[in-house]
Amino acid sequence: MKELIIATRKSKLALWQSEYIAGMLEKTHQIKVRLEGFKTKGDVLLDSPLAKIGGKGLFTKELEESMLQGKAHLAVHSLKDVPSFFPKGLILAAVSKREQSNDAMISQNFKDFSSLPKGAKIGTTSLRRKMQLLLLRPDLEIISLRGNVNSRIEKLKNGDFDAIILAMAGIKRLNLDKEVNFVYEFSKDELVPAASQGILGIESVEDEEITKLLKCLNDENALIESTIEREFISTLEGGCQVPIGINAELNEEEICVRAVLGLPDGSEILQDKRMIKKSEFQGFGEKLAKEFITKGAKELLKKAESMI
Repeated sequence: MKELIIATRKSKLALWQSEYIAGMLEKTHQIKVRLEGFKTKGDVLLDSPLAKIGGKGLFTKELEESMLQGKAHLAVHSLKDVPSFFPKGLILAAVSKREQSNDAMISQNFKDFSSLPKGAKIGTTSLRRKMQLLLLRPDLEIISLRGNVNSRIEKLKNGDFDAIILAMAGIKRLNLDKEVNFVYEFSKDELVPAASQGILGIESVEDEEITKLLKCLNDENALIESTIEREFISTLEGGCQVPIGINAELNEEEICVRAVLGLPDGSEILQDKRMIKKSEFQGFGEKLAKEFITKGAKELLKKAESMI
């Protein structure tokens, strides 16, 4: 194969991710890799919360169609945006080494979460973040915030928000700490991250030659952690439309698993934190989800959906 084509969104972060993977592939295989930009529905419909307009697939559909039509060989996604099931002819070919998976608060005037004044305006489109923020601080005003990272920061600097919440991975990849005065990193006990946050998922056409080339991108730790997290989500049949946090953190031979779900206003939640052995990771996400289901998770998520 002379050239690989990556289908990518045109946002700054998406381009960074695609260029990063292109660089790894070129270095490993001495092969030419070209980026082909596409606009997804999620990039166009910016005036509605994700939960109301379809969730995760909004950022992947056009890229998947380009691969199925033979216009591209692969696409690089934030794995947290990738649905559990793939269209026929496409596969999840690799998962990259994980960047920091925590959430963070960025602000121009407030150095940490506790210093936010009563009734502070916080920008986030994530129901998972909204639920957990209100659990910690019911006095906050959580306002939906969509758009690319640059436009979000502009709104923060214009004083539309006292703080906005972003993934630490994006902040580090784009050096956003240099754009704002304060970055406060939440612990995973304060805010349980989204499933697969910080991991890049490489989706490709189902082709033996291409999947062989992409194998070099795989990271074993990220694969173990994301397997637990994605199993949990798929068993609960939950996506962007409902508030669910799940994070598996592998440390040598042990994995710490944190999970939370509930209502967007934080008034009702189910949560758990477990330590398991690395050797027990297969099937644990499904097992934990089933335990949540016996405690009423499905009913709670249905109630959450009706509140959106």
